[in-house]
Amino acid sequence: MDLATVRAFFLWCTILNGALLGLSVLIVTCAGDWVYRVQGTWFGLSRETFNVAIYSFIGLFKVVVLVLNAVPYVALLIVG
Repeated sequence: MDLATVRAFFLWCTILNGALLGLSVLIVTCAGDWVYRVQGTWFGLSRETFNVAIYSFIGLFKVVVLVLNAVPYVALLIVG
């Protein structure tokens, strides 16, 4: 694989994972009660536990997208 292919791979990984992150935030923001009702019936969570779990997931996902997708893409832009 050449540098351009790897750079394109990380670009599309960043775009797709960023879109998935944005969609997750949008769903939780706009339809948080619905998501809680669905997940609450499956797992028996309290609202406070659900809030901690969902915001922890979103925060962790954001860090993973940045560290494993965006940072390598920017590094490849700098290198080549």
